[in-house]
Amino acid sequence: MRYRITFAAGLAVGYVLGTRAGRRRYEQITRMARRVADSPAAQETAGLIGSQVTRAGRKVRTTIVDRVPGVHDFLDRPSPQEQTELNLWDEVPEPRDAGGDTPPIQAEASRGDSSDPGASNNR
Repeated sequence: MRYRITFAAGLAVGYVLGTRAGRRRYEQITRMARRVADSPAAQETAGLIGSQVTRAGRKVRTTIVDRVPGVHDFLDRPSPQEQTELNLWDEVPEPRDAGGDTPPIQAEASRGDSSDPGASNNR
């Protein structure tokens, strides 16, 4: 069944790309494809297929983790993008403790620094 759907989709794409019927035929095909894709039956089928794929993926992951030693640690490792995001959080400076020091933003505001456009300059 899967091969038939793939073949039909390839046939349709080939026809659309190779057609000499012109723009009108192309628009007719795209309208029909949108109607099919927006139909409740197609939406329901897509949802069922998506849930089956998710379930199968979880089953494959569980099987691999159970049978291959050390792969669990590898799969739970953050991706390079996630690692970069984690590293960015490490670079964020933490606020100072209440040990008498005023954080820099509050210190500038209390001095009435002229670099702050909202600060009053009563000198």
